[in-house]
Amino acid sequence: MTSLFFIAALFLAAAASLVTCCPPSDRAALLALKASLHEPFVGIFKSWTGNDCCRNWYGVTCDPNNARVTYINLRGQSEDPIFHKANRTAYMSGTISPALCQLTWLSSIIIADWKGISGFIPNCISYLPNLRILDLFGNKLTGQVPRHIGHLKRLKILDLADNELSGWLPNSISNLSSLTHLDLRNNQISGALPRNLGNLRMMSRALLSRNQITGPIPNSLSKIYRLSELDLSLNQISGSIPRSLGKMRVLATLNLDGNKLSGKIPSKLLHSSVSILNLSKNSLDGTIPDVFGPRSYLTSIDLSYNELKGPIPKSISDASYVGHLDVSHNHLCGAIPAGSPFDRLDASSFSSNDCLCGKPLRAC
Repeated sequence: MTSLFFIAALFLAAAASLVTCCPPSDRAALLALKASLHEPFVGIFKSWTGNDCCRNWYGVTCDPNNARVTYINLRGQSEDPIFHKANRTAYMSGTISPALCQLTWLSSIIIADWKGISGFIPNCISYLPNLRILDLFGNKLTGQVPRHIGHLKRLKILDLADNELSGWLPNSISNLSSLTHLDLRNNQISGALPRNLGNLRMMSRALLSRNQITGPIPNSLSKIYRLSELDLSLNQISGSIPRSLGKMRVLATLNLDGNKLSGKIPSKLLHSSVSILNLSKNSLDGTIPDVFGPRSYLTSIDLSYNELKGPIPKSISDASYVGHLDVSHNHLCGAIPAGSPFDRLDASSFSSNDCLCGKPLRAC
């Protein structure tokens, strides 16, 4: 009987040791990823040896219960000692192997800031059911955002900024119901924004500047009640600014500069939660709404390089705070109001208008 217990104990110990070692399929997928990438200077893949990819493989983390790979963290700019030892900035070339999609327990993919990784984003990434973070920032990836990316119902962070992605945003992106952070800056994305982008109700930051996006700003964006930062600057967006943006309760930063927006500035936008507002370098016309008051707290407001007419509203002096103000390069006319914040702004904030006068410009 004692020998039976001893044998059973050995069997259980052996089974436990098997669970702590990653399965051969996960190891094979990681080695295929390694084979598709080339990192010659730091040597991050030197540790990717042996049968157990859960033990001391750089940037790889496994689930402690089933030893499946759940986390890949390969970041080119890092404070990790391996980078300090190399004493140089990392660089990696190659492509992202579709074999990555065989790691079906992945919750996080970070292959970011390597400068030289090219090729397409594997479409199969859209079918990783547990994926919460997809960060491929700072590479040379081309092609489109995967068409079926909306299948990633658990995705919270999507960062594809600083690549060379092109084409339209897929409509399925509006199905990322858990998304909180979207960063697609500095790509070549074109076409109109999906109408239903406002379905991303959990999103707090939407950063899409420096692309080639056209068409209007979707009205549905105002339904994202958690959105605190919206950056659509330096695109080719046209049409008017939706008045509903001024009704968003937590929107603090709104950058729409460098587009082809026209029409009037919604008055509600200047009397809202927005504290950083950049509408410069558009074709906005009409007057600056005279709606500022004690609830107006503006760290920065830039209305320069538009077609605005009329006087500078005196109610700006009633705002609780105005840090930076720029109304240059418009068609404004009349006396610059006295008092704060005007008494601490320099002439460049008012230059190149039709007939503004008073300090810090010439006397009226």
